[in-house]
Amino acid sequence: MSNRREILSRVRRVVVKVGSAVVTDETGLSRPVLENLAAEISRFQRQGYEMILVSSGAIACGRKKLEVPERPLSLAEKQALAAAGQSSLMQAYEEAFGRYGVPVAQVLLIREDLEDRRRYLNARNTLRVLLRWRVVPIVNENDTVAVEEIQFGDNDFLAALVVALTEADLLICLSEADALYERDPREDPSARPVREVRGITPEIEAMAGKRPGRFGRGGMLSKLRAARMVNSLGVPMILAHGRTPLILERLFSGEELGTLFLPSTRRLSARKFWIAHGAKPEGRLVLDAGAVVAIRERGRSLLPAGIRAVEGEFDRGACVECVDEKGRPVALGLTNYSSEELRCILGAHTCEIEERLGFRTREEVIHRDDLVLVEN
Repeated sequence: MSNRREILSRVRRVVVKVGSAVVTDETGLSRPVLENLAAEISRFQRQGYEMILVSSGAIACGRKKLEVPERPLSLAEKQALAAAGQSSLMQAYEEAFGRYGVPVAQVLLIREDLEDRRRYLNARNTLRVLLRWRVVPIVNENDTVAVEEIQFGDNDFLAALVVALTEADLLICLSEADALYERDPREDPSARPVREVRGITPEIEAMAGKRPGRFGRGGMLSKLRAARMVNSLGVPMILAHGRTPLILERLFSGEELGTLFLPSTRRLSARKFWIAHGAKPEGRLVLDAGAVVAIRERGRSLLPAGIRAVEGEFDRGACVECVDEKGRPVALGLTNYSSEELRCILGAHTCEIEERLGFRTREEVIHRDDLVLVEN
């Protein structure tokens, strides 16, 4: 087992994600949980840490506030509950952190905000300024305007994106689950907790089960996806029970609580992470076998000669999916040519690009620095 205290001694910027099942209960918002969370985060901030909080709970809070009974909800109803609940959630956080003299700021995001590179960088710059001003950003999905096509899906995914946005050193996921178990403990009470994970393998994924959490959209599988994402940046993640007293203090003191997910030595750059997880593919390029080998095994850029077909309409700079001739995903990348231009230079060698187009902007369709293999 790794020395947790040594690993955490290098951490200075922390994203803490707290789930709906932690901050709410049958009576609505759990004030004692929010008070404890604010007390701990404020204490860490005074010690020189930079703290970002990703908090669920708006919909669950709104359901209680408006006395809407437990039943399946339409998208419009969920959006209405989020609108009612988000204000109460932020007011509660304002009051809790205010007792320790710590200012907070609400940051509401939808997936479109992070798919567009300019808006992504704007969000990043806003968060950086808030941290410089010693403000605790409280991030949540803007459920009031997010439709299914632009939802993050769950706040575990959002928290992993916030780690990349802020270049954080650690993600702490506070959940109703106290750890990853060998098997779902709700189905097998004899299952034992796994205290350390190095790499999210199919065997690790099989431990998660498929049941979602009590209030949230996610479950253990969404926690593993978040762990894989931040680990690809070289950032560790800890999954722990959000209602454990002094949970942050105890984790940083080195206690073997929860599950520690450790990164591998290979790391994606922040730009490649955005391509892999933030950008939305606008089209597809079908590659021949030679191009697939060059990209996967030799780390080469994608050239026009290796493209067999272009699907969809897109401009220069768009994110596109690269697939082999059987339609299997190979990579994602940012193209230097539009779909119209690419159809003119399909299969062309470098010396033929200018002849076919009348100009040549780049030799590569996708440079290797803008290309991410699907397995990453």
